[in-house]
Amino acid sequence: MTRARLRDLGAAVGSLPPGPANAITDVSGVWVGHATVIRDTPRVARTGVTMVVPRENEVWEDYCFAGWFGFNGNGEMTGLPWLEESGMLGSPVALTNTHQVGLVRDALVRYSVEQGVVEGFILPVVAETWDGWLSDIDAFPLSEHDALAALAAAGSGPVPEGNVGGGTGMICHEFKGGIGTASRRCPAAGETWTVGVLVQANYGDRVDLRLDGLPLGRLAGYDRVPSPWPGGREEPGSIVAVVATDAPLLPVQCARLARRATVGLARAGGVGHNSSGDLFLAFATGNHLPAHRPRRGLEMLDHEQLNPLFAATAEAVEEAILNALCAAETMTGFRGRTAHALPPEAVSEAWARRPG
Repeated sequence: MTRARLRDLGAAVGSLPPGPANAITDVSGVWVGHATVIRDTPRVARTGVTMVVPRENEVWEDYCFAGWFGFNGNGEMTGLPWLEESGMLGSPVALTNTHQVGLVRDALVRYSVEQGVVEGFILPVVAETWDGWLSDIDAFPLSEHDALAALAAAGSGPVPEGNVGGGTGMICHEFKGGIGTASRRCPAAGETWTVGVLVQANYGDRVDLRLDGLPLGRLAGYDRVPSPWPGGREEPGSIVAVVATDAPLLPVQCARLARRATVGLARAGGVGHNSSGDLFLAFATGNHLPAHRPRRGLEMLDHEQLNPLFAATAEAVEEAILNALCAAETMTGFRGRTAHALPPEAVSEAWARRPG
């Protein structure tokens, strides 16, 4: 059963308008694909891979400027030393579970070699959050086929959310979490730009969850929705956010955009716990960077024009997290553990309490 997104429930956050799909794919040329693995034998799997693919998969040879930010570093995102050094992203961005980052990374390397799209070397970007409460993570259930299936499935338009791809086994604010996405359109320098976000949300305490400042987590308390951890709270997990824009930004500006993902996380109730891997990457498609070209002409927005993009990023991250929670369905997995979905009526009831 497909669940409603936040706006389908009559609620919304922020003031900027979303794009047509209210998804990261509203940034022209950005694709998303999932591979979801759910099985009970021979060992329980509730996991998968999500691919964010810039430039309709031409990013291998037409790079994007990019930057990143680590709000709390108890996590993994491969390829960052070269991304920071060069300021360029030259692969899709993959999201998966903690124990299979290497497998997904190697699958992207093999793909680049077999497709002949990279000469010399490639350092793909693969990030993770831990799904070991609902999935038998030590069984290593994913295969290279799953990683490449997510890439092959990538396309434009609406993006499946919740219990899909890398978000399949994730828990957010003690409700079932997972993949969420949102976008914003914003004016800057005389034009209108799109900022899109995709999150893999697997973090947070219930009491901290907010909907446009409203105490949503407390309104959907434990008397109404049981915690996934009836014997005592587990350490809060992590969140990965990928930010995309069609604006012509340079690497330092992409890094500035990535830092603003923290604002959206805070609005939703994230505080960056010690055990949390809160890693954010932003890329911009507004400049083309074809490989092996000795000189390139570039554009950039002036720094003073970036405020609308900062606001768009914060709003889209906040809504992407809430979309992940709204879309995710109750899931039972490893050792019979259950993560319950956020009730849609709780969202509607909380929204009805807003001032004015």
